[in-house]
Amino acid sequence: MIVEIGKADLINHVNRQLTNMFGPSDDVEPYINVTLQKCEKCFQVNKSSYYRNDQQELFFSPYHSGQYSIFLYYLSNTIHLIGNNKKLASIVYYLNKILHSVDWYYEIRLPEYWGVEHPVGSVLGKAKYSNGLFLYQGCTIGGNKGKYPVIGENVILYANSTILGDSKIGSNVLVSTGTIIKDDTIPDNCIVFGQSPNLIIKNKDKNYLDLMISHFWSI
Repeated sequence: MIVEIGKADLINHVNRQLTNMFGPSDDVEPYINVTLQKCEKCFQVNKSSYYRNDQQELFFSPYHSGQYSIFLYYLSNTIHLIGNNKKLASIVYYLNKILHSVDWYYEIRLPEYWGVEHPVGSVLGKAKYSNGLFLYQGCTIGGNKGKYPVIGENVILYANSTILGDSKIGSNVLVSTGTIIKDDTIPDNCIVFGQSPNLIIKNKDKNYLDLMISHFWSI
């Protein structure tokens, strides 16, 4: 994967942002290689043209807010998992919140590949996540009364949709704009509208959903 400004300048870029926001902090350099490996796995299946340069090579720009928000999540999570540095993980997470208005806590386990488009206002809390998650602005996944969602593969959350509590979302599911799912079970291969407990679930042929989801991923 090509890093637009190069790895060394990327490290300096992040360190300067952390210093400017929070004062002197530990260096992020020990965590960059693992973080970029995670980003490469995530970005290589994304069909957005922004993830390729003119030669169609995989391309990461820290000046693309969607890419950079995912990078900062993976960086904070990597620091948490292999660095045991709670302060540094916390301020990288906080930097992501400041820059992009997203709340993706470093302890949550997001999958190997997922994506965003205009993710401002999104909150990803405790849940079991699977590959193919894609979200737009204002989306929330979180708990209710100590219960947390289980999200299947290839779940697309359109703007201002919410999944809460003891919800189990199948695979190949489109969650329509403004939908609120709370303590509900959604089957595979469907489109969901409305608000729990009065959801409208439209079952669709798997081939139809596969075609819809193929617009997001190249696998």
